[in-house]
Amino acid sequence: MKKFTTLNSHIIPLAIDNVDTDMIIPAQHLKSVSKEGYGENVFSALRSMYPDFVLNKPQYNTGKILVSKENFGCGSSREHAVWAIQQYGIETVICNSFSDIFFNNSAKNGLLLITQPLEVINEMLAIAEQDSTAVMTVDLPNQSISYNGKGYHFDYDGFRKHCLINGLDDLDYLMSHASEINKYEEHHGKA
Repeated sequence: MKKFTTLNSHIIPLAIDNVDTDMIIPAQHLKSVSKEGYGENVFSALRSMYPDFVLNKPQYNTGKILVSKENFGCGSSREHAVWAIQQYGIETVICNSFSDIFFNNSAKNGLLLITQPLEVINEMLAIAEQDSTAVMTVDLPNQSISYNGKGYHFDYDGFRKHCLINGLDDLDYLMSHASEINKYEEHHGKA
């Protein structure tokens, strides 16, 4: 898993609520058994139905930070939604709330999800819509965001923070403790 410490990027303002996993990666694109090939189809239905959809605008289509409103990642439990977002190039999603399953899938795959109060979200969205060149810095070790001259703190689970900073998925984390596990098993076997 890719390590995450800090990220500097302009943001993609997706000012809608209830972004479900079918919006993120429509079901017709779930034909592969591998984790590859989803990024080009992220939000494909919205991109084709609405020519002015945010990812169709050149000034936003290279952003690595997506900001949306409430209940992001709701709907089905498809992990493909996380893979599609990451393969598109997005490394952080900031929203007021996330679906629990989407949140856990994201943490296990290295996609950083940050919650902020709705008034902060609305402020970020307004700035990004007025100035697409404004750059946001996300600092995971210090759990801080700086944007447009302001600083914001965010809470994040300590275990998941450690895994993201060190580029460890759940199996990598377990294997990083192999010597302690082996010592325990040796002692446990002799008792």
